[in-house]
Amino acid sequence: MSERMYKQQEELAKLIERYSGRDGVHETAIPSLFFTRRSNVTGSNFGVYNPSFCIVVQGAKEVLLAQERFRYGPADYLVATVDLPVTGQVMEASSQVPYLSLKLEFTPSQIFEILSDSEIRVGPKDAKRGMFVGRMELSLLDAVIRLARLLDNPKDIPVLAPLFTKEILYRVLQEQHGVVLEQIAIEGSSTKRIRDVIEQIMSNYDRSFRIEELAEIANMSVSSLHRHFKEVTAMSPIQFQKQLRLQEARRLLLSESTDAADVAFRVGYESPSQFSREYSRMFGFSPIQDIKRLRAINV
Repeated sequence: MSERMYKQQEELAKLIERYSGRDGVHETAIPSLFFTRRSNVTGSNFGVYNPSFCIVVQGAKEVLLAQERFRYGPADYLVATVDLPVTGQVMEASSQVPYLSLKLEFTPSQIFEILSDSEIRVGPKDAKRGMFVGRMELSLLDAVIRLARLLDNPKDIPVLAPLFTKEILYRVLQEQHGVVLEQIAIEGSSTKRIRDVIEQIMSNYDRSFRIEELAEIANMSVSSLHRHFKEVTAMSPIQFQKQLRLQEARRLLLSESTDAADVAFRVGYESPSQFSREYSRMFGFSPIQDIKRLRAINV
């Protein structure tokens, strides 16, 4: 990392500390921009990454998509191009040098606008993995710094935040993995059609689907749907839906005074015993043991 990049990382770390102040995920005055601070290495955290650009300013993080690992630190950035259920873990953090990161959310329409306004040549329409790690470049980090600095000048946010966000996405589109990002905005691309299927599953995770119904949404054969869906998400549609159901079940068990059987039915399971088996397989504990453990940690 060059001297200039190192200094920019230091400035960005100070900005995140100033607008975070304590451990957790923090919204900012820029609606699509979020900061995270952790003073300890964490266990596995389950959640859904929506389309977003993420960088680690201090520390390191590992994200598990199905069985595929993505590790990134201050010299890298991570991009999720579609909604993806993942497992994340902070790998390097301490009270002296806390883990600090930034997430910038974006939409396919923003990518489409950039492609329309630029001379970027659109690549093949083949499905690509919906997550990648790229190498941080000085021009990209410079755009991120200018976006974060707007928090010190709130009156400039409405005009300049969209411009700096556009520049960040433009820089990523020009990098090695830019073709992956393109696919979510190109009409007729395999990734865009899979994104339509993902949206359907996300909105209706608690009901059963016929695979033919999902194939019709994507305008693909059943075999093509399976192949392209796995290419984008690293899992099958059924596995994708199962992860969504179990993550929502865990959230409900933590936030409400309800039993596991009730939650199982609410997220779409017909058999509480099957729910308990799959929950234990994913989280390492039965529903009751897991919730007791998590509540004890958070006391």
